[in-house]
Amino acid sequence: MTDLKLEQLKYPIGQFECPSPITKADIKNWITVLEQFPIRFEALVKHLTKEQLDTVYRPGGWTVRQVVHHVSDSHHHSYTRFKWALTEDKPLIKAYNEADWAELSDSKNDPIQMSLEHIKAIHYKLVNLLKQLTEKDLKKCFIHPETNSEVVLSYNVGNYAWHSNHHYAHIENLLKRKGWL
Repeated sequence: MTDLKLEQLKYPIGQFECPSPITKADIKNWITVLEQFPIRFEALVKHLTKEQLDTVYRPGGWTVRQVVHHVSDSHHHSYTRFKWALTEDKPLIKAYNEADWAELSDSKNDPIQMSLEHIKAIHYKLVNLLKQLTEKDLKKCFIHPETNSEVVLSYNVGNYAWHSNHHYAHIENLLKRKGWL
């Protein structure tokens, strides 16, 4: 497989490109993505068989099951990071090793329904929170320890809207390639 083809499988919608400046319309559009994502995501994966769930979306990548559990874990962390940034002054957040978490038995073996329900709950809470944020709130930030950089909340809204669509596309493209969609 060529490097270009692998890159397209890794980033089917491209990498996140944040507009500058971020407008109110951008925030509103990203919140809409986050609000609609849980239902779209569940509809995409809920009818898959065990074999389909245990198929990798690209060579060297995670299985569909691992992706679903990863989205649940990742978006839970994101919600917590928003809350920290809103209640502390530039908090240093705790990073986690996504690859190692995806190799844990719950990510590799457990039913996806628990993560789908968690995604619905965490997005309900996240979207409710985001709709209440002021422009001042959106300028608050946290410090990410891996890059030692400030992550502004307005950016993080867009990044997680992108992250939702990114993993949706991983699975959707696999289903199309396999003729399962």
